[in-house]
Amino acid sequence: MADPTPNEVQQYIANGLACETLQVEGDGRHFFATIVSKEFEGLNRVRRHQRVYQALGDRMREQIHALSMKTLTPAEFAAAAATPAH
Repeated sequence: MADPTPNEVQQYIANGLACETLQVEGDGRHFFATIVSKEFEGLNRVRRHQRVYQALGDRMREQIHALSMKTLTPAEFAAAAATPAH
């Protein structure tokens, strides 16, 4: 099975999780995702990550070797965007 592209990983997540913003970068084996979803409201970081893993299903074990992610609610994403970088 070929390694997935960042676009494929992005589509896998989008198919299983309603996202307002979704960006995936990677090299086919290691990926970093920024995921903004209303579904994260009221969930801690572990539960948010579990929700993403649920969206990915078996692909997380079979195709995706490493996934780092930033999981934010829309309000958290807006607040982060409004905060100037140092």
